[in-house]
Amino acid sequence: MMTIFTELSADTCRRARLSRDPRFDGRFFIGVKTTGIYCRPICPAVAPKEENVDYFFSAAAAANQGLRPCLRCRPESAPGSCAWKGTRTTLERAVTLIEQGALSGESAKGVEHLAQRLGISSRYLRKLFVEALGLSPKQYAAFQQLMFAKQLLHQTRLPITQVALAAGYTSIRRFNEVFQSQLQLTPSALRRSADTQMDDSNRLQLFLSYRPPYAWQALLDFYRLRAVTGMEWFELDGRQGYGRSLLLNSDKGGFKAWFFAELQASQNRVAVTLALEEGAELSLLPVLVNRIRRILDLDADMQQVEQVLQPITLADSTFGWEPGLRLPAAGSLFEAGVRAVLGQQVSVTQATKLLGQLVAARGERRVIAGREISFFPEPESMLAADFDELKMPASRKTALAELARFQLEHGDTEPEAWLSLKGIGPWTIAYARMRGLSDPDVLLGGDLIIRKRLLTLLGETTISTEVNGNLAQLNPDSAKQGAVGQHKGNKSAAHYQALLQGVTEAASPWGSYLTLQLWQSA
Repeated sequence: MMTIFTELSADTCRRARLSRDPRFDGRFFIGVKTTGIYCRPICPAVAPKEENVDYFFSAAAAANQGLRPCLRCRPESAPGSCAWKGTRTTLERAVTLIEQGALSGESAKGVEHLAQRLGISSRYLRKLFVEALGLSPKQYAAFQQLMFAKQLLHQTRLPITQVALAAGYTSIRRFNEVFQSQLQLTPSALRRSADTQMDDSNRLQLFLSYRPPYAWQALLDFYRLRAVTGMEWFELDGRQGYGRSLLLNSDKGGFKAWFFAELQASQNRVAVTLALEEGAELSLLPVLVNRIRRILDLDADMQQVEQVLQPITLADSTFGWEPGLRLPAAGSLFEAGVRAVLGQQVSVTQATKLLGQLVAARGERRVIAGREISFFPEPESMLAADFDELKMPASRKTALAELARFQLEHGDTEPEAWLSLKGIGPWTIAYARMRGLSDPDVLLGGDLIIRKRLLTLLGETTISTEVNGNLAQLNPDSAKQGAVGQHKGNKSAAHYQALLQGVTEAASPWGSYLTLQLWQSA
């Protein structure tokens, strides 16, 4: 008898696997009873009979039932599927910390410490994982380790010892034991069948999958408009794409790196070239790969997003919907906060110019894998700074310095904690959540462009579209310097807030994607 371990119906799973529909890649996995393996919906192998399969909502859940990953479709390469995204914040934060190595490697401090960081009990943390994923936090962490190691063995020429270290194993013996027991295969045997990639400059290349559609050009256009020369680029060795430098910090330490991503649309994936500074801690490689996935928003399920959002835009027949529009993340939460502060009351062009001046004056330059690049400034370089290189109000310079001081003292915290800093208000917090944390549910209703587009979308042409005088912070993506004016009475402001509340609720949990669609259609 078939068993269903997924929110999708059996009929939906059946039709998706038989058609090899890439939109469902990573949303469920197929366990084959007769072979003891599990596959992606897009697996090229002959489809098994329906009575011989079970459906699972995650690869980890399939592995927990004793199934082995298919060597043809490679389940570890499927895009991530976060069914809880936007609704289970604590679980999402826990998964993020585990992906950053909280439960793996020599510096791992265990589930109790992880629960303390999340402000919950370890018992409740285990309950969240079992209910959502069907396995404990430790089991999830162990599975992620194994699958990342398998991906590196398939796709790179890193020595097996370095693969083990990169995946967070503390000894090669333990790595071999886990590999053999879970996959019934040795690392060296898997490596012999691998399609590895590495060029002469010791740059790694990985292939990261996504679910279509993917509005790649729109993503490039978004980044190009806001790009900082030397820190971001759009060509590498004659290939077009998006690249940037990254500074990674975690409990295990930190390192500098860069990546370049090139679309391979026919295979629903991006080819990512990675370059790490010499001496980089390899156990942080999973953190880097997860950061890249977030920056490119590769794990988004656009089918779910668009099912919620498209009905909202149907009222406007002129609305130019962009299928597959992704949420472009900044390099870090701190970077997103700085971008938001620099963008207050100025255009995108002016904000980008200021950011470029800041990076040139206070960011470090480094040659990595033959490429000289700039890095986003670290908080230390912005303490007690006068920011003479930036032509902007003194109050905004103070806000920058205070944000840097807060980051240095507290690290990455929830952006709402920044509200205690002078010059930082709700708009900046919301923008930082959207681009710094990849929060999927941020509708920037106080943004001038979003306000105008919403009113047009809802047919509210009789409402004043002037800026509310109570908005102290203007949108960094506004094309105007934005004179702040009063509404002609409170009625229109109150009415807009009521409309905004209704749209926010209708768009949840995908408000950020509606924000991007409204910007795109402006």
